[in-house]
Amino acid sequence: MLITYVPILLAIIIAIVFALVSVGFSVLAGKVGRRTKAKDTAYECGKDPVGRGGARFSVKFYLVAMLFILFDIEVVFFYAWAVIYRQELQQDNLEVFWAMVPFVVLFFVGEYYAWKKGALDWVRSPGVTVTQNS
Repeated sequence: MLITYVPILLAIIIAIVFALVSVGFSVLAGKVGRRTKAKDTAYECGKDPVGRGGARFSVKFYLVAMLFILFDIEVVFFYAWAVIYRQELQQDNLEVFWAMVPFVVLFFVGEYYAWKKGALDWVRSPGVTVTQNS
């Protein structure tokens, strides 16, 4: 029975050896070249880098992005559940409905929490001031 796991073990060993050889080769090859200031500067389409590396985004941007991903994944679960629920409803079986109730409750608790924290507000509150670092 354990013989069936030999290909998996072999694949893991090959992956580890390949990773170690690749990292080792890059370390050895990297020490051959000399580092200069010109080589260490960022290359951006032939233009010399000027100023800071990147603009800072508001935390609100990341919060909205994470909420989008979260709600997007939940929609996928809701769609799959709706397809199965429709099939089970034709057989007068409500087991699928009751299996989804805890998920729906947690979904609405999370949405209520995000709403109370102001994560879904697209307009700034009048009392909030935003400072920008230059």
